[in-house]
Amino acid sequence: MSRAEFRLCDVALDCSFKTRDQRVEREQALAVLDLLETSTFEPAGHDGGPYRLKISMAAGRLAFHIADDKGVHVVSHYLSLAPFRRLLKEYTRICESYYEAMCRSRPERLQAIDMGRRGIHDEAAELLRERLSAKVHIERVDCSR
Repeated sequence: MSRAEFRLCDVALDCSFKTRDQRVEREQALAVLDLLETSTFEPAGHDGGPYRLKISMAAGRLAFHIADDKGVHVVSHYLSLAPFRRLLKEYTRICESYYEAMCRSRPERLQAIDMGRRGIHDEAAELLRERLSAKVHIERVDCSR
């Protein structure tokens, strides 16, 4: 199977991720697009996709439900949120700072806050990759090639 078949064709967040804040929903939509366009996704022991991924909360844990492109269940994985709590708090706080600063700060301040946000985002993404490494191989693809 080609590397192109180890990809996501659909990513869905369940209603536990819904918010009334349009800025947060926009960020979620951009993250989903990024996963769809720039990542390989290879569940351990499976022959190839593409795959559908549904992310939900279940009993205080992060649940990843993976199906093939026809919707046939492949596997589900559950992760404790405990290792992510500090990063989630920091990320929420820095995003709020960014939204507040948008109205009254200079571009340099916005850029500094955004760099901090990206740093926390990257740290959380790497932690997630580590926690899933035995179950799912996820890799960001360089789209400039």
